[in-house]
Amino acid sequence: MVILSVDLGKARTGIAISDEGERFAFPKTVLTEYHSERLTDKVAALAAAEGAGLIVVGLPKNMDGSAGARAKECEELAHMIAEKSGIETVLWDERLTTVSAHAALNATDTRGKKRKQVIDAVAATMILEDYLRFRQNQP
Repeated sequence: MVILSVDLGKARTGIAISDEGERFAFPKTVLTEYHSERLTDKVAALAAAEGAGLIVVGLPKNMDGSAGARAKECEELAHMIAEKSGIETVLWDERLTTVSAHAALNATDTRGKKRKQVIDAVAATMILEDYLRFRQNQP
């Protein structure tokens, strides 16, 4: 099944997608949208166009595991995406994915404007990779 992952941001939202066999995650795109209705419409349309059977939305928990204001916003947006797309949507802990994405881009010496354009898609890819590992380890 194709799985789409979403790293919601205030200005940019990263999108990643898996292969049909759920083995690999690939950065897909970055959506620049400030309005939640239009953003969720775009995510739902992209999920449908890609034939996604599941959508994973990153949940930015605090380091102590609690849910702050941003996590609650992400929960609401995930619910909107599920309603609009008709596709099962799950929330996935995304703690430290942006830090890991920055480290990965440092390793490839990706800087400046190029970095800003891809960081959110890389973070979405890391969320999806983590979720795929979880699924592979389930009986």
